[in-house]
Amino acid sequence: MSRTFYITFSGIVAALGTAVMLLAGIIPTATYALPALAGVFAIAVVIELNIGWAFAVYAVTGAISAFAVADKEAALLYILFFGYYPIMKAIFERIKNKIVQFVLKFALFNAAAVGAYYLAMWLLKLPEDAFVIFGVRLPWVLLILANAVFIIYDFGLSGLVVLYVKRLHPLFSRWMRK
Repeated sequence: MSRTFYITFSGIVAALGTAVMLLAGIIPTATYALPALAGVFAIAVVIELNIGWAFAVYAVTGAISAFAVADKEAALLYILFFGYYPIMKAIFERIKNKIVQFVLKFALFNAAAVGAYYLAMWLLKLPEDAFVIFGVRLPWVLLILANAVFIIYDFGLSGLVVLYVKRLHPLFSRWMRK
């Protein structure tokens, strides 16, 4: 494959991811779903090209989203986790030991979640008391719930990879040979 194909394919995927991210300003209830969907496009780049090009697509989509997306929380979620997680998942799943994979995935997710919390606290200047109801610190409760949702997300992402390899990869393979 030529370098021109790599650039074109990456540009198309970055444009698709950016278009999905721009929808966050139109569909405000999809603040979490749209960054997750935009990150899924990285799967195609990892499979068809390589991880380096996938990180380039993530960087371009993230940079454009930071400036152009009206919903800054959605852009932040894409940049801090959803944009690069499908790429990191591909890296982690090369490791043979499933326990190590599991630990690395959860360590990355929790680091991103805690980092996003503190970044939001710093940017929005919220007092820590704002997250305490009836003596219960909500960030810990939300982190536990988010970990449960992360398991579902990771499982769903694995299903999308299998679906892509079975259905779309053969089409791209034929297209690239022409």
